[in-house]
Amino acid sequence: MKSIDRRRFLSRSALAGAATALAAPAVAQSQPEVRWRLTSGFPNNLDTIYGGATVMAEALSAMTGGRFQIQVFQAGELVPGPQAIDAVQAGTVEIAHTCGYYFTGKNPTFAIGSAIPFGLNSRLQNAWLYHGGGNEAYDEFLSAYNMIGKPGGGTGAQMGGWYRKEINSLADLSGLKMRIAGVAGEVMSRLGVVPQQLPGGDIYPALERGTIDAAEWVGPYDDERLGFYQIAPYYYYPAFWEGGLTIHFFINRQQHDALPEEFKAALDTACKAANINMQALYDVKNKDAIRSLVGKGAQLRPLPMDVMQAAYKATFELYAEYSERVPEWAAIYPGWKKFRDEGFEWFRVAEYSYESYAYAAQAAGQ
Repeated sequence: MKSIDRRRFLSRSALAGAATALAAPAVAQSQPEVRWRLTSGFPNNLDTIYGGATVMAEALSAMTGGRFQIQVFQAGELVPGPQAIDAVQAGTVEIAHTCGYYFTGKNPTFAIGSAIPFGLNSRLQNAWLYHGGGNEAYDEFLSAYNMIGKPGGGTGAQMGGWYRKEINSLADLSGLKMRIAGVAGEVMSRLGVVPQQLPGGDIYPALERGTIDAAEWVGPYDDERLGFYQIAPYYYYPAFWEGGLTIHFFINRQQHDALPEEFKAALDTACKAANINMQALYDVKNKDAIRSLVGKGAQLRPLPMDVMQAAYKATFELYAEYSERVPEWAAIYPGWKKFRDEGFEWFRVAEYSYESYAYAAQAAGQ
């Protein structure tokens, strides 16, 4: 009797296995094969920020049984980084992975989806984009460029950059040539800085030659890899212009609309995975890199209070100007500002109170 039952069990298991083996390819074959090309705004030696695109592409392939493949190209392989969204808009590539604020020369509203001075921290940034109307508002703006956007990576609060000389007061910024992009560059220009927009790979040579006096990039991990500490020893914090950067996947609207619904869902999920993964990686890598940099002689300095105060004032004056002369900005900014103010009120209650005490206790050796 036991032998018969065992044979029946094995027979049923074999039939179930065969059905699964037959069903999986049948499901996969019901979908088309899609092959896209992605141009990154970053070189591949910056593995964490560039890697957000490869994390997304690998997850997407796994979820679709290899039917939806995206080939990732580093900045410059297909088009230069500053032309990434132009390539998407024109249909030269289907998707790009880059920072919206790189394109404020087209319209400053590009920056509000990524990071703007004295903006949201990383948690509030995700909250606004995913559930506070941010993605919908940003996509409405991007529709004029034949694109949609999906969050695809976070860095957390960034560092305020590397300087050849100490900055002891606002006066020390006068005439300083600094690599800094987008709306942040406009704010810094109002403080006397001469902003320069350079791709990541061009920053070190510019510092080395003395073409620029200071540069900001992301934070300790990337900055150490780029070697800035060897030329400009003073490392300032925080980057008031990037409290919680979001890198985006910018997708050609027609190409996205043509996808099967299952592929749209898989793409959205893969982008979310990349967004969360990048932030976690930076949080792990930066905590080690900052210790390493200090060990190599980096001089940590807070930005002087008069710099922060002048920057805050200049920032919101600039936003008021944008609201008067840039209709796309005016359509998004009031909702963003309301979300920011209410989010800050809430975060002061629990998050700030907890972190202020716990960080001070740890610093005191408790």
